[in-house]
Amino acid sequence: MISVKKLNKSFGELHILKDLDTQIEQGEKVVIVGPSGSGKSTFLRCLNLMETPTSGSIFFEGTDITKASTSEVNLLRRKMGMVFQHFNLFPHLTIRKNITLAPIKLGLMSKEEADAKASSLLQKVGLADKAEQYPNQLSGGQKQRIAIARALAMNPAVMLFDEPTSALDPEMVGEVLNLMKELAEDGMTMIVVTHEMGFAKEVASRVMFMSDGMILEEAPPKAFFENPQNPRLQEFLSKVL
Repeated sequence: MISVKKLNKSFGELHILKDLDTQIEQGEKVVIVGPSGSGKSTFLRCLNLMETPTSGSIFFEGTDITKASTSEVNLLRRKMGMVFQHFNLFPHLTIRKNITLAPIKLGLMSKEEADAKASSLLQKVGLADKAEQYPNQLSGGQKQRIAIARALAMNPAVMLFDEPTSALDPEMVGEVLNLMKELAEDGMTMIVVTHEMGFAKEVASRVMFMSDGMILEEAPPKAFFENPQNPRLQEFLSKVL
């Protein structure tokens, strides 16, 4: 589904991503871990061109999106749902309108279709009773579940999660991770940047370790956690497990 070749990203003198190569198959759950500042979030943002790569190629469903026109990029972004660390909900809109805004505005659904989709997604994320409330009436965990519902409203082919639980109180982390596990079980292709090692062990089909802008190791969870090969990964795991 996604193929990354020799991906580089620099901000001025700062070389953040260095010759990244990887492939992500449909239905895979790839969890990216690593120390802060290793380029994980920048890599995720390059995948849907929120950050423009300095060089290299990203193929999505066979098309090199780094060479795509603005209109093609906009179409691509509809297929890639993105959930951020901070929920980015519109504070002046009800929960229902936060979810229906993009599908209606982009002409993907009528108001009736979008409302029906929002109702079914609110049911899925366990917040059917919150449809007419506003974001400031919800807890952090509830806001993040709404942010996931909003991304799902576009019927994406892949979901990108950028540290979706790191801004949450510890007791709210579980409710968001449980929802993400359900999505994984439903077969959603997912790329997740997180510090939650338990989630990586339980849900990932593959865990990727990034450090200093490079992918130093990637393996299925059992091999990754029980038999890490790279010395930098061994050191990292000794500190976080």
